[in-house]
Amino acid sequence: MKKIGLFFGSFNPVHVGHMIIANFMASQTDLDEVWMVVSPQNPLKSKASLASDYDRLHLVQLAIGDQPKLRASNIEFQLPQPSYTIDTLTYLKEKYPDRAFVLIMGGDNLATLHKWKNHEIILRDYAIYVYKRPDYALGDLENHASVHLFEAPLMHISASYIRNCIQQGHSVAYLVPDAVFKSLEESSLYK
Repeated sequence: MKKIGLFFGSFNPVHVGHMIIANFMASQTDLDEVWMVVSPQNPLKSKASLASDYDRLHLVQLAIGDQPKLRASNIEFQLPQPSYTIDTLTYLKEKYPDRAFVLIMGGDNLATLHKWKNHEIILRDYAIYVYKRPDYALGDLENHASVHLFEAPLMHISASYIRNCIQQGHSVAYLVPDAVFKSLEESSLYK
């Protein structure tokens, strides 16, 4: 059975920090593939700071290029809003019964997992691959049987920092994959 890691994010925009984590999980764990799941616009959040769903998906596709173990996914675009992780997992399990899905998350998310909708079911039915983040405690679930900890190389880069750079006319070269940089240079996204 193929093991698929699900790396959720708004990827607004996708940057080298995201790609390093995705590639680490795809190449240095037992996962067969990592799907970068682009989260749709949360109806409760301000739309102003978020590029459109398909613009963000396109940038993730550019970032991945021809890396065979990574894939961009728009699976949540078709699901009811707001999208809860448990609903996405349930949908994927039905659609791909021959695959095992694993959640990929940062340690900061693990600490708040107990607040997620149906978190007990997630912990019961899915493995969670956690990359540790400095300055974040992992919380009470650190030693849970479903939780697997990894020391992935992390970069202190945020999408909001990149958006601010673009708005101020500063170059984001090397902060985002080359193909993403070229696309951003040629578009009005985030300007």
